[in-house]
Amino acid sequence: MERRNTRQRQLVLDAVRELDDHPTADEVYLRVREKDGHVSRGTVYRNLHILVESGDIISVKAFGGERFDRRSDCHAHLVCTECGSVTDVPAPDVSAGEHEVERTWGFTDVRASTIFYGICPSCQKKSQAAE
Repeated sequence: MERRNTRQRQLVLDAVRELDDHPTADEVYLRVREKDGHVSRGTVYRNLHILVESGDIISVKAFGGERFDRRSDCHAHLVCTECGSVTDVPAPDVSAGEHEVERTWGFTDVRASTIFYGICPSCQKKSQAAE
C-alpha cells in the first residue's frame, strides 16, 4: 500500500537526515518540535515506522532502545555496549548465507542486517580514567 507523503512525515524524515548520528525517536521528536510545535510524539513515532517500512530510513535495535539511520544503503552497524552509540561500518558479504537460507527454507528476497557490539573508544577512555 502506497502512502501519501504528508508534511509531518517530511518533517520527521528531514529531522532524521539532519541528526545524522542515529537519533532516538525522542531526539527526532525534539527536532521536529523545533520546527512545528503542534506535531505530537505519537505522530513522530508513527511516521518513523512508516519511513522504516517504506525503506526511506532504517531502524537499528541498540542497547537502550531503537535508533534510526538516514542511510538505507548496504552497511552494518557497530553498537557500543556501554553508551549505546551507533556507528556505520562496511557490511560483510553475507550473500552466500542469504542464498543458503533461501535454498534451505524456501524463502525469497532474503536480506540480512549485521550489528557488531563492542566498547567505543570514548567509553574505553572513561573506563581507563576511572581505574
